[in-house]
Amino acid sequence: MTGHDALAAWLEHLAQERRSSPRTLEAYGFAGRRYLGFLEQHRGEAVSLKSLSEVTAGEVRAWLAHLRQGDHPLSPRSLSQALSAIRSFHRFLDRRLDAPNAAIALVRGPRVKPGAPRPVSEDQARGLIAEPALDPDREPWEAARDEAVLTLLYGCGLRISEALSLKRSDAPFPEALRITGKGSKTRIVPVLPAVREATEAYLSEVPFGLAPNEPLFRAKRGGPLSPRHVQATVQNLRGRLGLPASATPHALRHSFATHLLGAGADLRSIQELLGHASLSTTQRYTQVDAAALLSAYSKAHPHA
Repeated sequence: MTGHDALAAWLEHLAQERRSSPRTLEAYGFAGRRYLGFLEQHRGEAVSLKSLSEVTAGEVRAWLAHLRQGDHPLSPRSLSQALSAIRSFHRFLDRRLDAPNAAIALVRGPRVKPGAPRPVSEDQARGLIAEPALDPDREPWEAARDEAVLTLLYGCGLRISEALSLKRSDAPFPEALRITGKGSKTRIVPVLPAVREATEAYLSEVPFGLAPNEPLFRAKRGGPLSPRHVQATVQNLRGRLGLPASATPHALRHSFATHLLGAGADLRSIQELLGHASLSTTQRYTQVDAAALLSAYSKAHPHA
């Protein structure tokens, strides 16, 4: 088996058994191909399954150094993600293809300081949700659709992929939705009346007939709405509203968590609502809440 055969088997395993997202598959596949390409160039020969089990820690470090250089050097965070992908690849080689390599565990990735989420304020979130209806260039049903999607992101804390995976049979929404997120993990998310009303308004306007098993949100020509459309829509809206580049669709999910925390919700509940596997991921939102508290203090205190 060649190294590229092993890479294809790993990606198929991720897609079929691990149910990894298309975005994860693309990123891992890209990292794997760069890794194999570097080894082939470094060794001057094709990489086989056997030679992958013989890769040294020094070769992996040389590959990381190679990624740091060139016309498009990777950031420490991207390097860490690339190394994580290769570690996952070698775990697969060990467990499924009987090609272990203990040297991979000796390689340390770059230190990456986790950044705090960058939410928008409550007023900014409301502005983003209301703005599509004020766009004269959009059809009323398109404006209603965009408002419904953004309301889902902010009102339920969904990822774009989770909102766009909803089917016509899911609406009208019940009091709680069962959402399948990363790693095929399911969680229960309460549905606010505002979310339900926005989606029903979209359904009353959409010009296409939707079968129960078809995607709920549709593009202009009737196909499934793409994540790229949602991202482009928010980019246009933030330009009209004068919001910073950090005001993205995912920032609405951050805002959902941050505003709940600020209103007194406990971290464990927010973890469940967001579908985080680890509480440490959710704890990042306490940094944002503390920053808001200090900002309010500095503005309000007479001696600040």
